[in-house]
Amino acid sequence: MTLTMLFSTFSFAVEQHYCGDVLVDFSFFGKAESCGMEMEQASESHDDSLDEKGFCEDQTLAISGQDDLKVSFEKLSTEKQLFVVSFIYSYINLYEGFDKKIVPFKDYLPPPLIRDVQVLDQTFLI
Repeated sequence: MTLTMLFSTFSFAVEQHYCGDVLVDFSFFGKAESCGMEMEQASESHDDSLDEKGFCEDQTLAISGQDDLKVSFEKLSTEKQLFVVSFIYSYINLYEGFDKKIVPFKDYLPPPLIRDVQVLDQTFLI
């Protein structure tokens, strides 16, 4: 469930640089590097050889994650609020320690050893 939550809130972008129909460079974490053709286009004065749009093109594919994951406590019904409060209260008190160490058998004595039955029957746990 944690991975589902992580991937639903994760957003990323992919930058791509095309020269004509050929993919020259792509980048996941930064800006894609150009091929250097933009500078040559600007320096040339041949308007007839290239389109107005230019030969090179940058494209960005962006996928954004969810931002509205904050759940308000007021939107819950009364029964659900009661359940959440009782669950949290019982979970916190589950790990609460005792004030003193309780030994339930401290008032009882062990039975008297009349004879050693294991030695008499020669049964030993190994």
